[in-house]
This record gives sequence, structure tokens and C-alpha cells, in this order.
Amino acid sequence: MGDVAVGARSGHDGEEHRGSPAESTVPAADSAVTSGNDSGAAEGDRVTGEHRTAEGQGPGGTARTAKKPRSFWKELPILIGIALVLALLIKTFLVQAFSIPSDSMQNTLQQGDRVLVDKFTPWFGSEPERGEVVVFHDPDNWLAGEPTTEPNALQTFLSWIGLMPSAEEKDLIKRVIGVGGDTIECKNTGPLTVNGKALDEKSYVYAGNTPCSVDDQGGQFKVKVPKGYIWVMGDHRQNSRDSRYNQADAHHGMVPVKDVVGRAVVIAWPVNRWDNLPVPDTFDQSGLNAQPAAAGLPAAPQGLALAGVVPVVWWRRRKQ
Repeated sequence: MGDVAVGARSGHDGEEHRGSPAESTVPAADSAVTSGNDSGAAEGDRVTGEHRTAEGQGPGGTARTAKKPRSFWKELPILIGIALVLALLIKTFLVQAFSIPSDSMQNTLQQGDRVLVDKFTPWFGSEPERGEVVVFHDPDNWLAGEPTTEPNALQTFLSWIGLMPSAEEKDLIKRVIGVGGDTIECKNTGPLTVNGKALDEKSYVYAGNTPCSVDDQGGQFKVKVPKGYIWVMGDHRQNSRDSRYNQADAHHGMVPVKDVVGRAVVIAWPVNRWDNLPVPDTFDQSGLNAQPAAAGLPAAPQGLALAGVVPVVWWRRRKQ
């Protein structure tokens, strides 16, 4: 053992001065000794005559400086920045949270509920359908006279990134009753009809309310919805200022599809109110469509069949 130590010292005398453990700021040499790399290097030198450096050392035996991991507190602002950018992108293109400010959608939605609104599918041309609960921008001053609260700095910031609804945006939430081309009629206390078909609304209309309101301000009506618009009503029929009571506005009570933010799909808060918001079965009954889409369905399978046959015919003609 003594011979090996002397030989190693005499063969690397100049290098040992520069990279000795006593003078090195990084304990690379100690690590190399612990791992047993020194004896391997000396043995290799005797066999091949080649100079080898110990692991963790640079050329000439100088200690290689190890990079220190970045401090967590230095990375934290970067992580927060990434999270904020993601939240902003999600709010803009995917999902946004909204708070329910009134009782107009009881009992489906209660005042103070937070709902998540799907903003993704409209980017692909999806339009509101009957029975969906949708959030939309105020079409023509529907919220005139409604009290507004001044948000503080924190609320403004959270609303900007989508974690809270914005107090500046005047948005409403109602159920879609009719879409472009539909004729909607309400007589006496109901039932409400769409294209002559009566809707069974017991599953979502507020208990004790009638589907139609008996008054002369808009509770009795017969309207035809133009293309590109929807007709909306609250589930709490006797406590909802909806399309019925805004027929004197610029759109005659209709909501332009372009003003629809998206469909409310989930009650996210409070926890004991977690639930999804499906389309009631009454909107799935046959004959409800003003212009049945079924008439155009046979063309689709024929088109697919033709697309599948053409390559086969072409391949067989090449083989002949």
C-alpha cells in the first residue's frame, strides 16, 4: 500500500499541488478517493501509459465546479408566472367561473353558486341548443337599474385571471327555450309550447311556479326566433326578467348567438352543491324541431359509402 501511494505522488507531483484536497474549494478529489477511482487510474497508467483524470476533475487535475441547483425562492416567481399565464389562457379559451347573483334560476341554481362555463366548444362553431343553461352578455341593457358592487384590487386581479367573475362584465344566465326558426307560445298558465309541442317543465321550473305568467307585460306571448338568435327564460318563472320582459329592446327579447359566452356545465361551488347541468329530457322529444334534421341524415351514410367504394373500384381497375 505504501508503494502505491508513493508512486501516485511522484507521477502527479505538479498536478497534486493544484488539485489537492487541502487547497481545492470543491471536494471532488475526496469523492474520487471514496469511489476508488484513484487506484484504477494508477493501475491503468502502468499498463497503458495514458494519463487519466479522476472523476469530478477537469483536465490537469483541476476540480470541476458543480452547478448549484437554483433556489426555490428564485424559482417561485417563475412558477407563479407560468400558473397565471395558464389560468388566463384557460379563462379565455376553455373554462370560466361565474357567480350566480340572483334567484332567477332557482331551484336549478341558487344565489351564490359558482358555475363553470364551457367556452371551448363555441370556438368550433357549436351553437346553443334548447334546454342548455347559458351565460351571455347583456344584449340591450337588460340589467338597467340592477345594483353593482365595486371590486377591490384582489377581486379585480382574480377576475382578470378567471378565478372570480368580473364585476365590469354585465352577464346573465338563463335557460335556452328556443333557437333560430322555433315558434314559442305561452297562453294562460301554460304549458309552454315549442313548435306546437308542449314542454313538461316540472323537473326544472321552480316549485309553485307556472310555466307561463299571466300578466300584460310579456308573460303571454307568441314569437318566432330569427336565425342567429335564441329565446331564453329563467327557471324561476315568476322571478326572472328574461326574453319575455325585454321584447321592447333592439332584439325584441332575443339574445344574439354571438353574445353567448358559453354553456354552464357544472356547479363547482359550494362543495355540497356539486352537480352537472344536463339538458332536461323534455327537450329530446320527437317532433320538437321546426325543420327536422333527420331529413338530411340519409345523405351522410351515402356519402361515406361512396367515399369508401371509389378507392376499391380504382384498385380493381388497376389490377385488370
